[in-house]
Amino acid sequence: MTLLLSRPEYERWLYAIPEMYPSVRSSTVRFFTTSSTTSVVAGTVFFRSGHELRVSELVDHAAGEILDYGYEIWLGEEKLYWYDPQPHPADSSLASTYPHHKHAPPDIKHNRIPASELSFIRPNLPLLIEEIERGLA
Repeated sequence: MTLLLSRPEYERWLYAIPEMYPSVRSSTVRFFTTSSTTSVVAGTVFFRSGHELRVSELVDHAAGEILDYGYEIWLGEEKLYWYDPQPHPADSSLASTYPHHKHAPPDIKHNRIPASELSFIRPNLPLLIEEIERGLA
């Protein structure tokens, strides 16, 4: 997917995730309309491996962009890593993908790395699902 889908297309795509990805066991990701042009996407994608992708997005369909997001990857009770667009302008290592970044081990709260694959103008979930699948191979 290159551009953010229309509201009905994105909603249909979200609800079809378990059928599109054999590694996905189930999904509680839901699409909530919050105004005539915006929606909230929230829930968890459960993988057969036991991994969980916890999703939170605020989407402006009129502008064709994700206004805010948070993606957390868990295995059991352990948060493995997460992505967010919280600005860290003092961290020059993140400038190339500002504000997109990944919180990664060993100290996931403070260890931030650039996340060039994330975007405000195209769906991020396919990339995140594929990243989890690659880690399972």
